[in-house]
Amino acid sequence: MTPPTAARQVSQTVAPDLKPIAGDQRKVGVLAYMAMWLGDGFNIGNITLGSSIVVAGVATMNLLQTMVAAGIAIAIITLIFTLNDRFGYRTGAPYVIQLRLSFGVKGAKIASLFRGIPAIVWFGFQSWTGALALNQIGMTLFGLTDNHTFGCFMLLQLIQVVMALWGFRSIKLVTGFIAAIVMVAMLGVFILLVTQHQVAIQQRLVQPSGTWGLPFLGFIVAFLGNYTAIFESAADYSRELKPNLSEHQRGLLYLIPIGLAYGMTIVTGAMLAVVTGIASPVTAMAHLLNNGWMSVVISCFIVLGTITTNTVANIMPPTYMLTSLLKMPQQLATTLIGILSVATCPWILVQDSSAQGLALFIHLYSIFLGPMTAIILIEYYLHRHQHVNMSDLYDDKQQPKFTWRAPLALLIGAVSAALIVNLSWFIGFFVGGLVYWKLGTGRKLRSVESE
Repeated sequence: MTPPTAARQVSQTVAPDLKPIAGDQRKVGVLAYMAMWLGDGFNIGNITLGSSIVVAGVATMNLLQTMVAAGIAIAIITLIFTLNDRFGYRTGAPYVIQLRLSFGVKGAKIASLFRGIPAIVWFGFQSWTGALALNQIGMTLFGLTDNHTFGCFMLLQLIQVVMALWGFRSIKLVTGFIAAIVMVAMLGVFILLVTQHQVAIQQRLVQPSGTWGLPFLGFIVAFLGNYTAIFESAADYSRELKPNLSEHQRGLLYLIPIGLAYGMTIVTGAMLAVVTGIASPVTAMAHLLNNGWMSVVISCFIVLGTITTNTVANIMPPTYMLTSLLKMPQQLATTLIGILSVATCPWILVQDSSAQGLALFIHLYSIFLGPMTAIILIEYYLHRHQHVNMSDLYDDKQQPKFTWRAPLALLIGAVSAALIVNLSWFIGFFVGGLVYWKLGTGRKLRSVESE
């Protein structure tokens, strides 16, 4: 749906990159959009998350429990993606503008940090794992040592920032090709594990009793939390998608690629960890293959997957955040994101012995993103009934600088979520959402208009 005419007459105080994209200016088609999420799903971070169920070679959950937890998470991811992408798809506006509905003009800029900061950390983490793979290539082909990993990391950062400077639309030029070859590589590792290591997988992953208790629910939150920052800012992606697609059609654009890629990588990560006893997938794959040239091939796929994931999920959202916060040009913001991601010290999150640091990080930021997700959904669907006056939304004089309802609901939801960190997203979502709904009941909205 083309944004209303009024939406094009927006405040000059808003950076050009944050203004609505009209339907006839959207260049990302159905296949490119699916390829984007396919490429995002087949990445080393998702494999690492799968390996986090294994500690010192012992699986916390068995294979059935892992698959059920992943299936539940993927279903929730698809549902919220489909609900939350509608604002951006109908209006052409990004997530940082959507936040104005709940938090006000200044409050939206502060609230965007809860989405932007995790993306910066993920950017650094993905790049570090890609650097490990790139260094593995150098060790095999050129005799490099582990001391060159940081140099590979900086090189990879530079390449990704330069690619991101081309803009969001350039993503579709590379994701389809990269997604296809990375999928083949991950499928090859999966087949190798299943066909040659059945005994280890059977004894250490299939047969253990595992648990259907709190750890099981905790891993659902971890699997879900891996995508919560992405579907939180669904508008950043859907605003680029060509118009005239129904909710059911858009839902399939998420369910099919995410279900296939995310489900396979989680299971592959778990099997890889129980077979090798190593949590870091790059090190585990090198140990598994024990063949220089095969390690080079797989490492090349890992590097490509890192680039695809970061360009899709971890560069553009925080770039929009800085563009909104500091009103800086998008190119400068993108460059600064690359620098900040180095400062996150991503090598701390995953060690060879355990990937629990990554799972803990996801649980911690889910404390805030659970209630944030509920707040923006309730505001758009229950308080405004999907009707927004876009010209008023972009006009700083027509919107409050700060609101009190959304921050209060966020605070109450986050505090509640922090009480049980393993269930942080669910608790924060329901508590924060309920509080925000009650606070907004009967509120008069001046910026309401049929689209």
